[in-house]
Amino acid sequence: MYTRLLLTLFLLTLTAGCTQDAPAPDAEAPAVTEAPPVPEAPPATEVLSLFGTPLVPPPLSPERQAQLEADLAAAQAVYDRNPGDADAAIWLGRRTAYLWRYREAIDLFTEGLRKHPDDPRLYRHRGHRYLTVRDFDRAVADLERAAQLIEGTPDEIEPDGAPNAAGIPTSTLHTNIFYHLGLAYYLKGDFENALTAYRRCLDASDNNDMYVATADWLYMTLRRLGRDDEAADLLEPISGGMDLLENTAYHRRLLMYKGELDPEALLDVGEGEDPALTFATQGYGVGNWYLYNGRTEQAAAVFRRVLEGSYWAAFGYLAAEADLKRMGNG
Repeated sequence: MYTRLLLTLFLLTLTAGCTQDAPAPDAEAPAVTEAPPVPEAPPATEVLSLFGTPLVPPPLSPERQAQLEADLAAAQAVYDRNPGDADAAIWLGRRTAYLWRYREAIDLFTEGLRKHPDDPRLYRHRGHRYLTVRDFDRAVADLERAAQLIEGTPDEIEPDGAPNAAGIPTSTLHTNIFYHLGLAYYLKGDFENALTAYRRCLDASDNNDMYVATADWLYMTLRRLGRDDEAADLLEPISGGMDLLENTAYHRRLLMYKGELDPEALLDVGEGEDPALTFATQGYGVGNWYLYNGRTEQAAAVFRRVLEGSYWAAFGYLAAEADLKRMGNG
């Protein structure tokens, strides 16, 4: 019995030692200095801005989300039936990217390139998405490779993932390769190489929509290079009555550069189909107009307004980010 009593007392002492005493209800709690929370590592699908800020996908309407997911499921089914088909790989990557899953899309295009290493379309689409995730060097490498692969080949219409109201594609494989290549160099601040790419894109542009989109970026590139007379020449064919299917925001920027629209008018985008995208596009043009006219602070202010928007995959958003980064003005 004595041994059992000692064992009981020992266990009670051990239990008490393992239990943290709670302060009495009326006791004053000791002051605690809380450590700042440790940020979680961003997931692999997350994109960081050029300033290191996480960029998260904007919310989609339930209807839009459902449609995009249905499109992706259909593309996945086609790919699963024939995983060796290049078209199936391209559409699976494109449909994945439309859901803002850009790094996953890059992986899918990479897998497609393992099977089809000489398909310029896969380089073109992967290069586009490298731009979206702010990896400009890889974008240049992919798009330069795509340009090499199409050298001497006939051009072809590139089907739209999000068709315009008329259902008529306005861009081609060649124009898309040179257009995105020019943008990649522009975002890097390499305006001489951007000029070369945009000139080749303009040469391949055979409709008003591609002309205004390309002429806009070519105009901005020439202005950055101080070649103002050449830039002015690009504006000669531009008129308010041009027949366009989709690139109205670029058209408005060109009319502003031509002096036919007030810059501030472009900052009022109203409640159109996609106001966030429209503001990113037109707002960047307005910032450029201020920059060209020596109004650097106003340019930076407009660029910052662009970055307050949600459509961070837009080319205008990307360019505003890159310019602010170069200006040291985040």
